Amino acid sequence: RLVTTRLFSFPTTFITMGYYDMIKAAILADKSRSGTSGVAIKKFIEATYPTVAFKQHLLRTALKTAVGAGKLVQDKQSFKLSAAEKKPPAKPKKKVVKKKAPKKKKAPKK
Repeated sequence: RLVTTRLFSFPTTFITMGYYDMIKAAILADKSRSGTSGVAIKKFIEATYPTVAFKQHLLRTALKTAVGAGKLVQDKQSFKLSAAEKKPPAKPKKKVVKKKAPKKKKAPKK
């Protein structure tokens, strides 16, 4: 999703994708068992999203926030997705409505 604004005399283009989404994509692309370092995440973002005006302090803040929220697990200087984030989102189960069998009419007494 690209958004172009005309605040200046030249068009500024930026991606509305959040830093956490870019971090998650970097970790999934790396597939390292020991986690992905902050430097590797930064290189991935700069290579994959060249239109983003990369800010190191925003990356650092996003990493700290995600670790605090339990979305990422930090092991020394590397980051991994938490177990809850690895799972695909659960699909809501449809409720099965059981139809009641119609009651049989009693035969009238003669």
